[in-house]
Amino acid sequence: MASGPSTCLLDFPASRKESARFQRLKYVDIRDEVKAILYTRGGDKGETSLYGASRVPKDSPRVDAYGTIDELNCCIGVALAVCKHEEISSPLKRVQAELFIAGADLATELSAKGGARVPRIQKKDTQQLEKVIDEIQGKLPRLKSFILPGGSQLSSSLHLARAVCRRAERRVVTLGRTENINPEMVPYLNRLSTFLFNLARRGNVLEGFDDEVWNQK
Repeated sequence: MASGPSTCLLDFPASRKESARFQRLKYVDIRDEVKAILYTRGGDKGETSLYGASRVPKDSPRVDAYGTIDELNCCIGVALAVCKHEEISSPLKRVQAELFIAGADLATELSAKGGARVPRIQKKDTQQLEKVIDEIQGKLPRLKSFILPGGSQLSSSLHLARAVCRRAERRVVTLGRTENINPEMVPYLNRLSTFLFNLARRGNVLEGFDDEVWNQK
């Protein structure tokens, strides 16, 4: 470890199994503002590690699946940033935590060493979504036509999250054709997209906007 008045550099040696890979944490002091830069060199050739040390290409179906889950979580974060309503923000924050579990679930092969310790999406998570979907549905006007994504910024953000959720579901279905995955993952994502659709409509109600009805011309 080397340190000085302006920088502090810490090197962490890798395991024997991955002796060529190591992680470096560098602190840089710029105008009294300390910034931490954490990077690895293991992915510089287009591969990444799954839990259990398996190496796969970064464009593999498994990485694509959990990467899309991460994208979905970011979209929900955007919706939360403009949300002023506890009845929407509270379940969304719970879903964000569940999506972290979903990402870990997908990043860990069912046969991986130590995989039993990794949290997984469970049937109770899907059932909780169904409960909230029913509660929200009871607060919404009857849907008589297809609607377009839009209205309030909150609703638009939730519609975007819904569309990304559908893509995540497709990626997981693709992964499941060639690899063993948690069988609860697809039902959970399927239900989550419905949850986000209802929440988007509820967001418009709370923000004083009407749903934009699709009119065929």
